[in-house]
Amino acid sequence: MNHTETRYLESKRSLDNRARSLRVRDRLLSALGPDPRIVDLGCGTGTIVSKLLEWGIDAGTYRGIDNDCGVVEFGRAVRPAEFRRAGYTVTEQECGFTVENLSVTYDTGDAMTMLEDMDGIDLLVAQAFADLVPVSTLLSRVESALTPGGLAYLPITFDAGTIFQPDHPADRAVEQAYHAAIDLEPGRDVQAGRHLADACRRRAGDLLAMAGSDWVLRPDGDTYPADEAYFLASILGFVETVLVDSEVAEAEDWIETRREQLAAGELTYVAHQYDLLYQTSQS
Repeated sequence: MNHTETRYLESKRSLDNRARSLRVRDRLLSALGPDPRIVDLGCGTGTIVSKLLEWGIDAGTYRGIDNDCGVVEFGRAVRPAEFRRAGYTVTEQECGFTVENLSVTYDTGDAMTMLEDMDGIDLLVAQAFADLVPVSTLLSRVESALTPGGLAYLPITFDAGTIFQPDHPADRAVEQAYHAAIDLEPGRDVQAGRHLADACRRRAGDLLAMAGSDWVLRPDGDTYPADEAYFLASILGFVETVLVDSEVAEAEDWIETRREQLAAGELTYVAHQYDLLYQTSQS
């Protein structure tokens, strides 16, 4: 099992929970019918199931797909016990489990490829996923997979804003280098949030809701909530990897300063993101 990736995904749960737009969530719940067939693209450790249950979606079917077998195995192993501790009725099954009346399975595979063979889906969830793949391809496959009037819930979609505080003279150059590196990765788009919104508006369906869902990670006193210090250390690691091969002046000082601030409980991090809810045409 990839313990590093698993801990990274689990460490951002509290951050995701704070970031998601309640307005977009409420619009989703008002449009979603009973007993939905749900597919979660890039599901990670399957944490969205806990939110579905919290929101009252406790019947139907849920299928989570991720290409990392380690995080999928983790989800299969820990989610049933988590739901039992939360007071839900859980029944183990051969290929997954049922929590209340929601049948849950987790599969390993390439979500975009598997999406090509799907249809009749009521709700597609793609959390922190739409900025990892080509936006136009994702929307085309989403529309093919959804039933008429089906919903695509696309929360935590990154959109070209990375802020660290307090100020450092190299901040702007670091952000530009980091974003440029993201754009160089195949299929990725550092402005995915705004481009996804534009693409939805050009489609036959409707962009039902859109709102900001920024990650705002800041210390409480001189400590960080939950395991968010680990998450922030991981983000700094991603940035440092980019800076090693960059021409950013003061890059070494920037990283050293940020790590010292993190250790002292002084570093704040903000990532600009959007939640979007798209509904396919009814006909």
